[in-house]
Amino acid sequence: MGEEEILIGEQPRRSLAAPLIFFIVVAFQFVSIHLHQLKKKGSKSAAEIQLRAEIKQLLKDASALSQPSTFAQAAKLRRLAAAKEKELANYKEAHDKEMKRSSDSYPKILFISKVVTYFVLICWFWRTPVAEISQQLVQPFGRFLSWRAGGRLNNNVMVGIIPWLILSTRVSKFVCRLIKY
Repeated sequence: MGEEEILIGEQPRRSLAAPLIFFIVVAFQFVSIHLHQLKKKGSKSAAEIQLRAEIKQLLKDASALSQPSTFAQAAKLRRLAAAKEKELANYKEAHDKEMKRSSDSYPKILFISKVVTYFVLICWFWRTPVAEISQQLVQPFGRFLSWRAGGRLNNNVMVGIIPWLILSTRVSKFVCRLIKY
């Protein structure tokens, strides 16, 4: 009771911890989705695009030569296109292996940095409220949100770091799906 009387007279201070933590979690989520899309999509190099264009042109030229007198020339162009397709397949396989090797390390680095950042945030805000939310807004979940943060104060629920990280992660995943980044 004594603490409530002292704190009622004070001006409520606004903490930037909750928005900052939410921004960090959203940033990790966007980077994770971006890496996943890069890995899924892959990148087409200039050599691959050029080989595809050459194959297309050779096949187009071969189909234009449909007369019996130009059969040998059309067959030669088709064989050349088949060789180019084989070259493209080999190039693409080597390129995919290289991309897989390089892209496998980025998610690992992201995961390790996410774990380290969350650990630092948990240590920094352990038993310290990250935010205050009106008790009426979080009526059934107030006890969960205030875990390790001190409970209630002036009809406000003190939000702990672990529930805030869980909530921020879920909301950031939802926001990323809405944006379809």
